[in-house]
Amino acid sequence: MKPEKKKKLEAKGWKVGSTAEFLKLSAEEAAYIELKLALGRALQELRKSKKLTQVDFAKKIKSSQSRVAKMEAADTSVSVDLMFRSLFALGVSKKKVVSMLTD
Repeated sequence: MKPEKKKKLEAKGWKVGSTAEFLKLSAEEAAYIELKLALGRALQELRKSKKLTQVDFAKKIKSSQSRVAKMEAADTSVSVDLMFRSLFALGVSKKKVVSMLTD
């Protein structure tokens, strides 16, 4: 946020902070959410780099297109376990998964 916009909001009585502060997330909860979002981005980037549609990706991991869309959006209904298994099903090594999440 631009500093001048922040000043104007605060001058009008608004409190400006992070999403984690607003939701009162612990450091562990915020880290988990960031990890899940990174997994979703990694899945989408990998799918696109392999020129797969969500339908093709779903067939490859024996799932549905809607589940792939939810994984890519880091939906709360999708487990981190499924997201990791999907990366591995697409041939990503453990080492590559780690590098994808730390970039």
